[in-house]
Amino acid sequence: MTKAVLTISSKNYGAWALRGWLMAKLAELDFSEEVISPDDPAMRAEMLLLSSSIRVPALHHNGIEIWDTLAIAEYLHEIRPDAGLLPADPVARAHCRSICGEMHSGFAALRSSLPMNIKARSPGFKVWSRAQVDIDRISTIWRECLSRYGGPYLFGARPGMADAMFAPVVTRFITYDVALDPDCAAYCQTLLALPALQQWIAAALAEPEAIDELEAEF
Repeated sequence: MTKAVLTISSKNYGAWALRGWLMAKLAELDFSEEVISPDDPAMRAEMLLLSSSIRVPALHHNGIEIWDTLAIAEYLHEIRPDAGLLPADPVARAHCRSICGEMHSGFAALRSSLPMNIKARSPGFKVWSRAQVDIDRISTIWRECLSRYGGPYLFGARPGMADAMFAPVVTRFITYDVALDPDCAAYCQTLLALPALQQWIAAALAEPEAIDELEAEF
């Protein structure tokens, strides 16, 4: 069996790359990384939300290429069902797919006004009303999941697909000093304590590259 290759972008700015990478880690897939430079025009367009098609991350495994983050999650669930990326219960699994789909296609105001930037810190950052609506909705999703499935992760005792989908949001909340209720704040700390996410953050902090457009003051 050929070792998998995951194509990713900047670890400091690459929200979609983090999602796919973390899913592969949670699935315990043996993979190597192929990193596309932020100077690549297509990659830059994706991170600046100027591309209509997000092609990174892309997973290459056994002659197959999968490039949509949700498709990567479903593929990993098929080949690593015991990893628990999706809940075993069909009702919980449908719920998981629903909130992951909402994260995948929604929250445009949050994405544009609070771009992922792990290195940055903006204490007292002014969150505008449209982004606050997205933050409130995400907080509701988290509280409902933690209450229904008992935590500490969104669907119970093990981190899975939903946690990977919301991991970049957690880093955004830290970067922009977003005020959260105690339950949501505790969930952020739980996710940040994951060894895999700590590994990603350490690599992001070590990156030398900077994208001027994503370093701008908002």
